[in-house]
Amino acid sequence: MSQDRKLHWEGVYKTKRFTDVSWYQQLPARSLELIDAAAVGEDAPIIDIGGGASTLVDHLIARGYRDVTVLDIAEGALAQARSRLAGSSHHVHWIVSDVAAFRPERSYRVWHDRAVLHFLVDAADRQRYLAALRAALVPGGDLVLESFGPDGPLK
Repeated sequence: MSQDRKLHWEGVYKTKRFTDVSWYQQLPARSLELIDAAAVGEDAPIIDIGGGASTLVDHLIARGYRDVTVLDIAEGALAQARSRLAGSSHHVHWIVSDVAAFRPERSYRVWHDRAVLHFLVDAADRQRYLAALRAALVPGGDLVLESFGPDGPLK
């Protein structure tokens, strides 16, 4: 795991609330649309890679999903999400890990990543990401992979 990467993201969430980051979405409509298109049941295991303080988990729980995992390198980001969800957080498995060092202990039906792969600029980190993805996603599972486009956040 890149200690510099961890320190960077912990610093972001130590100094900013989840609503203050440039990539904040009150309603992550595109992610929800793509997960809905996977047409999985409410008990299907879903993992949100780099989900941190994102509101996606809130919306998945509100839609009735009962097996949601949020993985993020920054404990501070996950703490903001846990605090926000309060009583609903028992439906969520929280994992503090760099995805490039992640060794899944279970399988998932849906792997969602809104921008983590985008930040892995080192080829070895991208290969470790792919290894974690292959180990975690069930055969026939759905990969929802998004990245920033030309009109996305500047930082």
